[in-house]
Amino acid sequence: MFRFGQDIGIDLGTATVIAYVKGKGIVLREPSVVAVNSNTGEVLAVGEEARRMLGRTPGSIVATRPLRDGVISNYTVTEKMLKNFINKICGKFIFSPRIMICIPSQVTEVEKKAVIDAASQAGARKVYLIEEPIAAAIGAGIDISKPCGNMIVDIGGGTTDIAVISLGGSVVSTSLKVAGDKFDEYIIKYIKKKHNIIIGERTAEELKMNIGCVYPRIQDVEMDVRGRDLRDGLPKTITVRSSEMMEALEEPGRLIVDAVHSVLEKTPPELAADISDKGIYMTGGGSLLNGLDQLLKEKIGINVMIAQDAISCVALGTGKALDNLDVLDGRKK
Repeated sequence: MFRFGQDIGIDLGTATVIAYVKGKGIVLREPSVVAVNSNTGEVLAVGEEARRMLGRTPGSIVATRPLRDGVISNYTVTEKMLKNFINKICGKFIFSPRIMICIPSQVTEVEKKAVIDAASQAGARKVYLIEEPIAAAIGAGIDISKPCGNMIVDIGGGTTDIAVISLGGSVVSTSLKVAGDKFDEYIIKYIKKKHNIIIGERTAEELKMNIGCVYPRIQDVEMDVRGRDLRDGLPKTITVRSSEMMEALEEPGRLIVDAVHSVLEKTPPELAADISDKGIYMTGGGSLLNGLDQLLKEKIGINVMIAQDAISCVALGTGKALDNLDVLDGRKK
C-alpha cells in the first residue's frame, strides 16, 4: 500500500519530547526547552542546546519551557519547537506526516485543541490524540484489549496520570499536577529553608536523580552542591544527605500515594480484584525516583512493578498505536 509521508508518535512531555517513527523506533529524545530572542522572537536553540542555557542567559535571550503541568503554556513557542523536531525527524518532507500525540488524561477540550493546532501548524497532515496512561500501558507491553483491570501510574515531568484500564479504555482515571518538576520545586524550597542556600532547577534535578528518595535507603548517601548563600549573596558549597531528600520529598510522595488510593476506591470490585492479583505498573521518568515503588507497595498493600524502559514507555505505546492509524483515519478526536 502506498504510504504518504511518515507516521510519527510524539510524547510531548513537560520535561522531554520523545518521538517514535513507524519502522524505525525512537528517533528523537530532547528536553522540551526553547531559547528565544525576546526582542525579535527568533528561536535560537531547541532541545539539549537550549537546556544548557537555562538560568545562564543574558537579558535579551529567554530559555523557556513551553509546556507546564503537561499542557501548552506558550502556544507560539510550542509550535516552533514541534516544527524544529519534525524537520529533524523527517528532513525536508514531500508529504506531511501523520502524528499521534500523548495528552494527560484529564485535559480540557481547549487544551486538546491547542495541541492539535500546534502540531498542524508545525507541519502535520493529520493529528491524533491518545491518553498518556493508555499509551504507557501499551508501551509497557500490557494487553489492554482484554476485559481485565490494569492499573498504570505514569509519572512524567508535569503530571502524574493514574488510570485503571480495561477493554482498551480507561475506566477510572485522574491526573495530578505533582510529578518530576514538582519534586525539583520541593527540593529547592527545602534547601532554601534548611541551608539558607538558593539552588537552580538543574541542581535540584541532579540532587533528585543522584540521592533523592521517598523511602529510607539502605545507606545514607551524600552529594556536594553549589548555590548562592542568602545571607551574603556569595557562592557556597554544602553537603546534602539522602535522608534530607527524603524529608524534602515526603509531601509530593504522599500526594501521589493518596491519588492512587483514591482511584482504587472508585474502581469496580472485579477490576480491583484483577489489580490486586497483577499489581500496579509504574511508568515515566518520575517512577525511577528511589523508593517510590516501595512506598506505594507499603501504603497501598499491592505489588508495584516499574516497567522496563519506563522513560520511553509512553512514546513506545504511541508508536505501537500508530499501527491502527488506518482504522482511525477520518475519526480525528
